[in-house]
Amino acid sequence: MTKKAFITGITGQDGSYLAELLLEKGYEVHGLIRRASTFNTARIDHLYQDPHEENARLFLHYGDLSDGSRLATLLEKVHPQEVYHLAAQSHVRVSFDEPEFTGNVTGVGTTRLLEAIRMIGLDARYYQASTSEMFGATPPPQSETTAFYPRSPYGAAKVYAYWMTRNYREGYGMFATNGILFNHESPRRGETFVTRKITRAVAAIATGRQQYLYMGNLDAIRDWGYAPEYVEGMWRMLQADTPDDYVLATGSAYTVRDFIQAAFEHVNLDWTKHVRFDERYLRPTEVDALIGDPSKARNELGWQARTHALDLAKIMVDADLAALQRPNDATGPVDARVFTPAS
Repeated sequence: MTKKAFITGITGQDGSYLAELLLEKGYEVHGLIRRASTFNTARIDHLYQDPHEENARLFLHYGDLSDGSRLATLLEKVHPQEVYHLAAQSHVRVSFDEPEFTGNVTGVGTTRLLEAIRMIGLDARYYQASTSEMFGATPPPQSETTAFYPRSPYGAAKVYAYWMTRNYREGYGMFATNGILFNHESPRRGETFVTRKITRAVAAIATGRQQYLYMGNLDAIRDWGYAPEYVEGMWRMLQADTPDDYVLATGSAYTVRDFIQAAFEHVNLDWTKHVRFDERYLRPTEVDALIGDPSKARNELGWQARTHALDLAKIMVDADLAALQRPNDATGPVDARVFTPAS
């Protein structure tokens, strides 16, 4: 029997790579997508299959994490064996501007999904996308046993979601796993996230389209990995014999400045001539250093990161340079995306 997976956040960076991985493994994949007046499926358009075709294995469904009844209805209809919860308001800086919305979607939205699974009696393995931002001000290296000290509304909402996942695991016997992922990037990263902001600017500056890149804190230390490798870790967590919580990280540390320098050097430019400071990009409370200890995932899941920050910077710059050479037309015909009805 073909395995079914349900992915929230399927149109995001991680969701698109995870959908690719699961389709390659023979899964039938169902994704939750929010209704919008424009298509927001660019990251998964290359995976599109007309659902009318007999061999179609990718299906998209309208829904929202603020609507618990809709989540329950969809899960009961799809009846997946695996649920990957990746959707969230995930931009740390934006969470300071929209703390209530972040808490409702990122935090309480997780409870709605867990409760929907429990209420309909769905026997599914559940993956919760937790984050290194939960550690916040706690000194590195950070592991599964490190105390949480979130420094943003996003981090705080994710801590709530983490503990709700554990509560449903321990209280109701659900196979519910927290994947505590440190920063993981790719050419599909959202354009307002710092790594993609950097590599897009480098590509634009290298081709004469832009002169300066405006940044905030360059001294923040992060553990950056490659997103396609991390979604494989998500999948491995749900194949384990028992549910548990795992850190995925490279174990290496680089500053934002290091990433900028590597990106500019890749196109033979001096970053100091193009980077300017703008205090608007500073956070009210900063997270100084996030460096993960992935030894548990390596020992128990056989997972290990292979791509580190400086190579990642080159991958992303090359992709953004290539993107500037492509025409700015749609990735596919407008009528190619078919969704299940809302009711």
